[in-house]
Amino acid sequence: MEKLKVTTDDFKESLKIVRPSALREVLIEIPNISWDDVGGLKELKSRLQEAVELPIKNPQIFKRLGIQPPKGILMYGPPGTGKTLMAKAVANESESNFILVKGPELLNKFVGESEKGVRKIFEKARQSAPCIIFFDEIDALAPRRGLDGSTHVSENVVNSLLAEMDGLQDLSEVVILAATNRPDLVDPALLRPGRFDKIIATSLPELETRRKILGIHTKNMPLGKEVDLDKLAKDTDKYTGADIAGLCKEAGLNALRDDINAATVTMEHFEKALQEIKPSLHDEDMKKYKELEERYIRAARTAQLIPQQLSYLG
Repeated sequence: MEKLKVTTDDFKESLKIVRPSALREVLIEIPNISWDDVGGLKELKSRLQEAVELPIKNPQIFKRLGIQPPKGILMYGPPGTGKTLMAKAVANESESNFILVKGPELLNKFVGESEKGVRKIFEKARQSAPCIIFFDEIDALAPRRGLDGSTHVSENVVNSLLAEMDGLQDLSEVVILAATNRPDLVDPALLRPGRFDKIIATSLPELETRRKILGIHTKNMPLGKEVDLDKLAKDTDKYTGADIAGLCKEAGLNALRDDINAATVTMEHFEKALQEIKPSLHDEDMKKYKELEERYIRAARTAQLIPQQLSYLG
Protein backbone atom coordinates (compact mmCIF):
# COMPACT_ATOMS: atom_id res chain seq x y z
CA MET A 1 0.00 0.00 0.00
CA GLU A 2 2.93 2.38 0.65
CA LYS A 3 3.98 2.08 -3.01
CA LEU A 4 0.48 2.77 -4.29
CA LYS A 5 0.34 5.73 -6.70
CA VAL A 6 -2.49 7.32 -8.66
CA THR A 7 -1.43 7.90 -12.26
CA THR A 8 -2.87 9.80 -15.23
CA ASP A 9 -4.15 6.51 -16.66
CA ASP A 10 -6.21 5.99 -13.51
CA PHE A 11 -7.89 9.36 -13.99
CA LYS A 12 -8.62 8.56 -17.65
CA GLU A 13 -10.28 5.30 -16.63
CA SER A 14 -12.38 7.07 -14.00
CA LEU A 15 -13.58 9.61 -16.59
CA LYS A 16 -15.21 6.73 -18.48
CA ILE A 17 -17.42 6.00 -15.46
CA VAL A 18 -17.93 9.29 -13.59
CA ARG A 19 -19.90 11.98 -15.40
CA PRO A 20 -20.68 15.56 -14.26
CA SER A 21 -23.95 15.50 -12.34
CA ALA A 22 -25.59 17.94 -14.75
CA LEU A 23 -24.78 15.75 -17.74
CA ARG A 24 -25.59 12.21 -16.64
CA GLU A 25 -28.93 11.93 -18.43
CA VAL A 26 -27.56 13.26 -21.73
CA LEU A 27 -24.25 12.13 -23.17
CA ILE A 28 -22.09 15.21 -23.67
CA GLU A 29 -18.53 15.17 -24.92
CA ILE A 30 -15.91 17.26 -26.66
CA PRO A 31 -15.04 15.49 -29.93
CA ASN A 32 -11.41 14.80 -30.80
CA ILE A 33 -11.87 15.78 -34.47
CA SER A 34 -9.94 18.88 -35.57
CA TRP A 35 -9.93 20.96 -38.74
CA ASP A 36 -6.83 19.02 -39.80
CA ASP A 37 -9.00 15.91 -40.07
CA VAL A 38 -11.28 17.65 -42.57
CA GLY A 39 -9.92 17.78 -46.10
CA GLY A 40 -10.61 20.93 -48.09
CA LEU A 41 -14.09 22.51 -47.74
CA LYS A 42 -12.53 25.93 -47.06
CA GLU A 43 -15.72 27.90 -47.65
CA LEU A 44 -17.80 25.61 -45.43
CA LYS A 45 -15.15 25.77 -42.68
CA SER A 46 -15.04 29.56 -42.74
CA ARG A 47 -18.82 29.87 -42.60
CA LEU A 48 -19.03 27.49 -39.63
CA GLN A 49 -16.19 29.30 -37.85
CA GLU A 50 -18.00 32.60 -38.39
CA ALA A 51 -21.34 31.24 -37.17
CA VAL A 52 -20.22 28.98 -34.30
CA GLU A 53 -16.61 29.38 -33.22
CA LEU A 54 -16.43 33.19 -33.32
CA PRO A 55 -19.56 33.89 -31.20
CA ILE A 56 -18.44 31.42 -28.51
CA LYS A 57 -14.81 32.56 -28.31
CA ASN A 58 -15.32 36.29 -28.97
CA PRO A 59 -18.89 37.28 -28.05
CA GLN A 60 -17.80 40.88 -27.44
CA ILE A 61 -17.38 41.39 -31.20
CA PHE A 62 -21.09 40.87 -31.75
CA LYS A 63 -22.02 43.03 -28.75
CA ARG A 64 -19.88 45.88 -30.11
CA LEU A 65 -21.80 45.84 -33.39
CA GLY A 66 -25.16 45.34 -31.70
CA ILE A 67 -26.03 42.10 -33.51
CA GLN A 68 -27.06 38.66 -32.35
CA PRO A 69 -24.98 35.63 -33.37
CA PRO A 70 -26.76 32.88 -35.33
CA LYS A 71 -28.90 30.55 -33.22
CA GLY A 72 -28.86 27.63 -35.61
CA ILE A 73 -27.07 26.30 -38.67
CA LEU A 74 -28.53 23.68 -40.99
CA MET A 75 -26.22 21.68 -43.25
CA TYR A 76 -27.81 19.79 -46.10
CA GLY A 77 -26.45 17.79 -48.98
CA PRO A 78 -25.75 14.28 -50.26
CA PRO A 79 -24.73 11.57 -47.77
CA GLY A 80 -21.00 11.19 -47.23
CA THR A 81 -20.06 14.83 -47.87
CA GLY A 82 -18.81 15.51 -44.33
CA LYS A 83 -21.75 17.10 -42.49
CA THR A 84 -21.30 15.17 -39.23
CA LEU A 85 -17.51 15.45 -39.44
CA MET A 86 -17.75 19.24 -39.78
CA ALA A 87 -20.07 19.46 -36.76
CA LYS A 88 -17.61 17.52 -34.59
CA ALA A 89 -14.65 19.58 -35.79
CA VAL A 90 -16.30 22.93 -35.05
CA ALA A 91 -17.30 21.69 -31.57
CA ASN A 92 -13.71 20.72 -30.84
CA GLU A 93 -12.16 23.90 -32.23
CA SER A 94 -14.58 26.11 -30.33
CA GLU A 95 -13.79 24.14 -27.13
CA SER A 96 -17.48 23.48 -26.57
CA ASN A 97 -19.41 20.54 -25.18
CA PHE A 98 -21.18 18.49 -27.83
CA ILE A 99 -24.58 16.80 -27.66
CA LEU A 100 -25.30 14.42 -30.53
CA VAL A 101 -28.99 13.75 -31.14
CA LYS A 102 -29.96 11.28 -33.83
CA GLY A 103 -33.34 12.24 -35.27
CA PRO A 104 -35.38 9.07 -34.68
CA GLU A 105 -34.08 8.35 -31.16
CA LEU A 106 -36.18 11.11 -29.57
CA LEU A 107 -39.47 9.86 -30.98
CA ASN A 108 -41.54 8.04 -28.36
CA LYS A 109 -45.03 6.56 -28.73
CA PHE A 110 -46.06 7.65 -25.22
CA VAL A 111 -47.82 10.99 -24.96
CA GLY A 112 -45.51 13.85 -24.01
CA GLU A 113 -42.30 11.81 -23.84
CA SER A 114 -40.83 13.09 -27.12
CA GLU A 115 -41.45 16.73 -26.18
CA LYS A 116 -39.97 16.05 -22.73
CA GLY A 117 -36.84 14.67 -24.40
CA VAL A 118 -36.45 17.85 -26.46
CA ARG A 119 -36.84 20.07 -23.38
CA LYS A 120 -34.33 17.99 -21.44
CA ILE A 121 -31.70 18.27 -24.17
CA PHE A 122 -31.95 22.05 -24.26
CA GLU A 123 -31.96 22.21 -20.46
CA LYS A 124 -28.73 20.20 -20.24
CA ALA A 125 -27.17 22.28 -23.01
CA ARG A 126 -27.85 25.49 -21.05
CA GLN A 127 -26.34 23.95 -17.92
CA SER A 128 -23.18 22.88 -19.76
CA ALA A 129 -22.72 25.98 -21.94
CA PRO A 130 -20.83 26.70 -24.10
CA CYS A 131 -22.48 23.79 -25.86
CA ILE A 132 -23.36 22.68 -29.38
CA ILE A 133 -26.46 20.55 -29.98
CA PHE A 134 -26.18 18.55 -33.19
CA PHE A 135 -29.38 17.07 -34.63
CA ASP A 136 -28.44 14.41 -37.16
CA GLU A 137 -31.17 13.39 -39.62
CA ILE A 138 -33.38 16.24 -38.46
CA ASP A 139 -35.89 15.45 -41.22
CA ALA A 140 -36.92 12.37 -39.19
CA LEU A 141 -37.34 14.44 -36.02
CA ALA A 142 -39.01 17.54 -37.47
CA PRO A 143 -40.93 16.64 -40.66
CA ARG A 144 -43.21 19.14 -42.31
CA ARG A 145 -46.47 19.46 -40.42
CA GLY A 146 -49.75 18.79 -42.16
CA LEU A 147 -48.44 16.23 -44.61
CA ASP A 148 -50.47 13.07 -45.11
CA GLY A 149 -49.26 10.37 -42.77
CA SER A 150 -47.64 12.72 -40.25
CA THR A 151 -48.49 11.98 -36.63
CA HIS A 152 -49.31 14.23 -33.71
CA VAL A 153 -46.06 13.08 -32.08
CA SER A 154 -43.89 14.54 -34.85
CA GLU A 155 -45.96 17.74 -34.95
CA ASN A 156 -45.58 18.17 -31.18
CA VAL A 157 -41.82 17.65 -31.48
CA VAL A 158 -41.63 20.38 -34.13
CA ASN A 159 -43.62 22.71 -31.86
CA SER A 160 -41.24 21.96 -28.98
CA LEU A 161 -38.19 22.67 -31.16
CA LEU A 162 -39.66 25.97 -32.32
CA ALA A 163 -40.44 26.98 -28.73
CA GLU A 164 -36.93 26.11 -27.51
CA MET A 165 -35.08 27.74 -30.41
CA ASP A 166 -37.16 30.90 -30.67
CA GLY A 167 -38.96 31.07 -27.34
CA LEU A 168 -38.77 33.37 -24.34
CA GLN A 169 -35.85 31.57 -22.69
CA ASP A 170 -32.52 32.78 -24.01
CA LEU A 171 -30.07 30.28 -25.55
CA SER A 172 -26.91 31.86 -24.17
CA GLU A 173 -23.74 30.20 -25.55
CA VAL A 174 -25.81 27.35 -27.02
CA VAL A 175 -25.65 26.79 -30.78
CA ILE A 176 -27.88 24.34 -32.68
CA LEU A 177 -26.40 22.48 -35.62
CA ALA A 178 -28.44 20.15 -37.79
CA ALA A 179 -27.84 17.96 -40.82
CA THR A 180 -30.14 16.36 -43.34
CA ASN A 181 -30.07 14.59 -46.68
CA ARG A 182 -33.69 15.60 -47.38
CA PRO A 183 -34.19 19.33 -46.79
CA ASP A 184 -37.56 19.13 -48.56
CA LEU A 185 -38.94 17.08 -45.64
CA VAL A 186 -37.94 19.56 -42.92
CA ASP A 187 -40.73 21.77 -41.59
CA PRO A 188 -40.52 25.21 -43.29
CA ALA A 189 -40.96 27.04 -39.98
CA LEU A 190 -37.52 25.80 -38.89
CA LEU A 191 -35.88 27.24 -42.01
CA ARG A 192 -36.86 30.82 -41.26
CA PRO A 193 -34.39 33.38 -39.80
CA GLY A 194 -34.42 33.28 -36.01
CA ARG A 195 -34.35 29.49 -35.96
CA PHE A 196 -31.85 28.19 -38.47
CA ASP A 197 -30.27 31.51 -39.44
CA LYS A 198 -27.76 29.91 -41.78
CA ILE A 199 -28.46 27.13 -44.26
CA ILE A 200 -25.29 25.68 -45.78
CA ALA A 201 -25.08 23.24 -48.66
CA THR A 202 -22.38 20.56 -48.81
CA SER A 203 -21.36 19.28 -52.22
CA LEU A 204 -19.04 16.82 -53.91
CA PRO A 205 -15.33 17.52 -53.26
CA GLU A 206 -13.32 19.14 -56.03
CA LEU A 207 -9.93 17.92 -57.26
CA GLU A 208 -7.86 19.79 -54.65
CA THR A 209 -10.20 18.70 -51.86
CA ARG A 210 -10.06 15.06 -52.98
CA ARG A 211 -6.26 15.23 -52.88
CA LYS A 212 -6.35 16.49 -49.29
CA ILE A 213 -8.86 13.82 -48.27
CA LEU A 214 -6.63 11.13 -49.75
CA GLY A 215 -3.69 12.57 -47.81
CA ILE A 216 -5.65 12.46 -44.54
CA HIS A 217 -6.77 8.85 -44.98
CA THR A 218 -3.33 7.61 -46.08
CA LYS A 219 -1.17 9.51 -43.58
CA ASN A 220 -0.78 6.41 -41.40
CA MET A 221 -0.49 4.01 -44.35
CA PRO A 222 2.90 2.61 -45.43
CA LEU A 223 2.53 3.64 -49.08
CA GLY A 224 4.74 2.32 -51.84
CA LYS A 225 6.96 4.83 -53.67
CA GLU A 226 4.92 4.45 -56.85
CA VAL A 227 1.63 5.52 -55.22
CA ASP A 228 0.54 8.76 -56.91
CA LEU A 229 -2.11 10.53 -54.85
CA ASP A 230 -2.51 13.25 -57.48
CA LYS A 231 -3.49 10.63 -60.06
CA LEU A 232 -5.85 9.00 -57.59
CA ALA A 233 -7.48 12.38 -56.96
CA LYS A 234 -8.15 12.70 -60.70
CA ASP A 235 -9.47 9.14 -60.88
CA THR A 236 -11.95 9.74 -58.04
CA ASP A 237 -14.11 12.32 -59.80
CA LYS A 238 -17.66 12.42 -58.31
CA TYR A 239 -16.49 10.47 -55.22
CA THR A 240 -17.70 11.77 -51.85
CA GLY A 241 -15.42 12.01 -48.84
CA ALA A 242 -16.93 8.78 -47.49
CA ASP A 243 -16.30 7.06 -50.84
CA ILE A 244 -12.63 8.09 -50.73
CA ALA A 245 -12.30 6.83 -47.16
CA GLY A 246 -13.78 3.51 -48.27
CA LEU A 247 -11.37 3.42 -51.22
CA CYS A 248 -8.31 3.79 -48.96
CA LYS A 249 -9.63 1.12 -46.59
CA GLU A 250 -10.27 -1.27 -49.49
CA ALA A 251 -6.73 -0.69 -50.83
CA GLY A 252 -5.31 -1.65 -47.43
CA LEU A 253 -7.47 -4.78 -47.36
CA ASN A 254 -6.26 -5.67 -50.87
CA ALA A 255 -2.69 -5.52 -49.58
CA LEU A 256 -3.59 -7.90 -46.74
CA ARG A 257 -5.36 -10.28 -49.11
CA ASP A 258 -2.23 -10.52 -51.27
CA ASP A 259 0.08 -10.97 -48.30
CA ILE A 260 -0.90 -11.05 -44.64
CA ASN A 261 2.58 -9.73 -43.84
CA ALA A 262 2.49 -6.94 -46.46
CA ALA A 263 4.73 -4.01 -45.56
CA THR A 264 3.34 -1.47 -48.03
CA VAL A 265 0.18 -0.57 -49.92
CA THR A 266 0.98 -0.23 -53.62
CA MET A 267 -0.60 1.61 -56.53
CA GLU A 268 -1.86 -1.72 -57.83
CA HIS A 269 -3.88 -2.18 -54.64
CA PHE A 270 -5.47 1.25 -55.13
CA GLU A 271 -6.26 0.56 -58.79
CA LYS A 272 -7.96 -2.68 -57.80
CA ALA A 273 -9.92 -0.81 -55.13
CA LEU A 274 -11.07 1.69 -57.77
CA GLN A 275 -12.66 -1.18 -59.66
CA GLU A 276 -14.55 -2.27 -56.54
CA ILE A 277 -15.48 1.07 -54.92
CA LYS A 278 -17.60 3.17 -57.26
CA PRO A 279 -18.97 6.70 -56.62
CA SER A 280 -22.19 6.60 -54.65
CA LEU A 281 -23.61 9.71 -56.35
CA HIS A 282 -24.27 10.61 -59.96
CA ASP A 283 -25.04 13.77 -61.90
CA GLU A 284 -28.76 13.09 -61.58
CA ASP A 285 -28.47 13.04 -57.79
CA MET A 286 -26.68 16.40 -57.69
CA LYS A 287 -29.26 17.86 -60.07
CA LYS A 288 -32.01 16.80 -57.67
CA TYR A 289 -30.27 18.59 -54.78
CA LYS A 290 -30.05 21.76 -56.87
CA GLU A 291 -33.78 21.52 -57.56
CA LEU A 292 -34.47 21.00 -53.84
CA GLU A 293 -32.51 24.15 -53.05
CA GLU A 294 -34.58 26.20 -55.48
CA ARG A 295 -37.99 24.74 -54.64
CA TYR A 296 -37.82 24.34 -50.87
CA ILE A 297 -34.89 26.10 -49.20
CA ARG A 298 -35.21 29.45 -51.00
CA ALA A 299 -38.99 29.29 -50.95
CA ALA A 300 -39.03 28.81 -47.19
CA ARG A 301 -36.49 31.58 -46.61
CA THR A 302 -38.50 34.09 -48.63
CA ALA A 303 -41.85 32.99 -47.13
CA GLN A 304 -43.10 31.82 -50.51
CA LEU A 305 -45.61 29.02 -50.87
CA ILE A 306 -43.97 25.61 -50.79
CA PRO A 307 -44.99 23.75 -53.96
CA GLN A 308 -47.22 21.24 -52.22
CA GLN A 309 -50.59 21.48 -50.53
CA LEU A 310 -50.21 21.66 -46.77
CA SER A 311 -52.76 22.09 -44.04
CA TYR A 312 -50.19 24.10 -42.07
CA LEU A 313 -47.55 26.38 -43.56
CA GLY A 314 -45.46 27.13 -40.45
